[in-house]
Amino acid sequence: MLLAIDVGNTNITFAAFSGKSLVKEWRIATSASRTAEEYGVWLNQAMNLDKLHIQDIKNVIIGTVVPETLFNLKGLCKRYFNCTPFVIGEDNVDIGMVPQIDNPKEAGADRLVDAVAAHSKYGGPIIVIDFGTATTLDVVNADGNYAGGVIAPGVNLSLDALHSAAAKLPRIAVERPEKVIGKNTISCMQSGIYWGYISMVEGLVARMRVEYGENLLTVATGGLASLFGRGTDVIDHIDPDLTLTGLVEIFHKNHPI
Repeated sequence: MLLAIDVGNTNITFAAFSGKSLVKEWRIATSASRTAEEYGVWLNQAMNLDKLHIQDIKNVIIGTVVPETLFNLKGLCKRYFNCTPFVIGEDNVDIGMVPQIDNPKEAGADRLVDAVAAHSKYGGPIIVIDFGTATTLDVVNADGNYAGGVIAPGVNLSLDALHSAAAKLPRIAVERPEKVIGKNTISCMQSGIYWGYISMVEGLVARMRVEYGENLLTVATGGLASLFGRGTDVIDHIDPDLTLTGLVEIFHKNHPI
């Protein structure tokens, strides 16, 4: 089996694949201080609960936006899987596309991997909207190359800012309110977050389409993609596993069966 590891700012997703078929995935909070042994013990227990075996992992691919995690994740691969992982961004890994931006090294691994997956599954040109720690909107052109995008504060970052900076505002869950005009503090905050982000996405997509000169398709990913995707017609596809799909695509490009 292949183990795809997607390291985000908030969570790390470990996903086992047989060929290109997802077998199971597990999540753990991102921590730069977690050791290879801690990863190994946790993953072994998680896999055993699903009647899978850590010894079945033969190859690993890693995409990380937290470079500090990479040393111990490589240690995990060496100690528990007896393999050297493919790592997005390293010179020996061909992602199959060219970042067409001022400094290609600035592009986050997750954004590049999402671009690969979006073009592979849906074609292009297309906008990838990722509702993660940051909310990003990225353009992939018709040839499958990353063509730039937008970075905005993520939904939960905005909620944390409201709660920490305003003494009377509580911490709330992200929900879709029935109406835009709230009648109490919580419904007002929920409306501002939910409909505010919907409006931001709709506005940015409209401007990006005009600037690009084409009616770009859209695909949404990330933990909140389904919730926000149901609130607007501007999102054509909802694909929570887009990043994992991209990691698997890149692995098979570099490791043909």
